[in-house]
Amino acid sequence: MIKKEKILQLIEEHLLNTEKFLVDVKILPGNVIEVYIDSPTHVVISDCVALSRHIEGNLDREKEDFELSVSSPGATQPFKVLQQYKKYVGTKVKTQTLEGKKFEGILLKADDIGFEIEETRREKKPIGKGNHTVIEKINLTYNQVKETKSVLPF
Repeated sequence: MIKKEKILQLIEEHLLNTEKFLVDVKILPGNVIEVYIDSPTHVVISDCVALSRHIEGNLDREKEDFELSVSSPGATQPFKVLQQYKKYVGTKVKTQTLEGKKFEGILLKADDIGFEIEETRREKKPIGKGNHTVIEKINLTYNQVKETKSVLPF
């Protein structure tokens, strides 16, 4: 079986001195290897092809056969690493906490400890009829969060 540590080492070698970063590596039964990379700007197919060739070129198919796919995470996939939170600062995200609370708003900042979302919602007025707009800043630590995803703007 192909070792995850070996794949991680090859990815780290290839991404060294680039703006690209590793999001996730999965080694599934049957030596199916899935690698997800991202960047503060964008990932193009040639980035994925280059990393795929680097990994394939350093593994021996004579010893162990494998299936390899390298891609960027989908736009609707949950964030897995801090760099993804930083990439999406200024855009709309939705978060669900481990307690089941859901928040949706603009990601204002992200650091090593957690992140801040500005949520805008309509609520009933405390006095009188009708609704009013409430803007609330919500601070969360990563260990409070089940998942955070980007909200596509359509």
